[in-house]
Amino acid sequence: MNISEYRDLVQKTLEEYFEDYKKTALYDKTIWDAMSYTCLLAGKKLRAVFCLETCRMFSGSFNEALATACAIEMLHAQSLIHDDLPCMDNDDLRRGKPSNHKVFGEAMAVLAGDALISLGAQIIIDKTPKTLNSTALMEVLRLYLKSAGAFGIVAGQCADMEAEKKLGKINEEHLKYIHTYKTAALFECSIVSGALLAGVSCDKVELMRDFALNFGLAFQAYDDILDVISTTDELGKTAGKDEKSQKATYVSLFGLEIAKEKFNELILNCHDILKKAGIESEVFKGILDKMHERVNR
Repeated sequence: MNISEYRDLVQKTLEEYFEDYKKTALYDKTIWDAMSYTCLLAGKKLRAVFCLETCRMFSGSFNEALATACAIEMLHAQSLIHDDLPCMDNDDLRRGKPSNHKVFGEAMAVLAGDALISLGAQIIIDKTPKTLNSTALMEVLRLYLKSAGAFGIVAGQCADMEAEKKLGKINEEHLKYIHTYKTAALFECSIVSGALLAGVSCDKVELMRDFALNFGLAFQAYDDILDVISTTDELGKTAGKDEKSQKATYVSLFGLEIAKEKFNELILNCHDILKKAGIESEVFKGILDKMHERVNR
C-alpha cells in the first residue's frame, strides 16, 4: 500500500463508520453531520497512515490497526474543531473549508469534538478484530485516552495558550513541552499503537516511540515554518496567524533559518532511528522526504 491507498482506505472506512452509527440517530442527526464534517475533510491523514504502515511493517498486515487508525483520525479532528473555536485560536478556515463552528455554530462544534473523543474509543473496542491479544488492545486504548487528555493534546493546548503574548519569557524547554504534548503525543499514539497491534517486542516499541517524538517535533517545526513561507491557499488555513497571535513557535523563538536547521536535524534523527530499527518503508521515507523538500525549497 502507498500513502494515497492508505488515505483512501481510511476515508472509506470512516464514511462507513459514520453511516453505520448515524442510523441510530432520531432527534440528534446534526451532531453526526458536525462530527463527520471535519473528520471527512480532505487531508493528509498522516496519523492514520503511520498507524497502518507501522502495523504492516512489523506483522505483514494492517487490518488489526484499521479501527485504531480511524479512531485516531477522529481524535485529531476533535482537536482541530476545538482549536479553531473563537475561544481558542479563532480560525475560520480548516483544510480550505469553513471551520466547524462557522458551519454548525459554536455549541454544536464543542459537542461534536466531545463526541468524537468517546466515539474513537468505542470504535477501538467495537471494530478491532476479536482475535487480537486483549493486553495489546487495552494498552492501545490506554494510549488513546492518555493522548486525548491532560497528559496529551489538552495539556499541549493549555501550555500553548499560556504562552501566548509571552514570547520574551518562553524558552526552548517550554516550547518543546508544548509541542511534545500538543503534536507529538498523537503521533506517539498512532505509531506506538501500530507497533503494539503488530505484537512487536518492547525494544521495538520504544524505538518507534522515539521516532514518534522526533517526528512530532519535526512536524510542528514544519507547520510553524509553513505558516511563514506559505499562502493561505497552500495551507488550507489562515497563513501568518501565528505571528499575529504572538504564538510561541520555532520561528518566533529562533528565527526562520535556525528553525529550518532544527527541523532538518529532527528529520535526520527520524531517518537514523528507522535505520537503527532495521525499517525500510517507502511510506515513511516518502513522508519525511516530502516535508524536507517543502521546507527547503
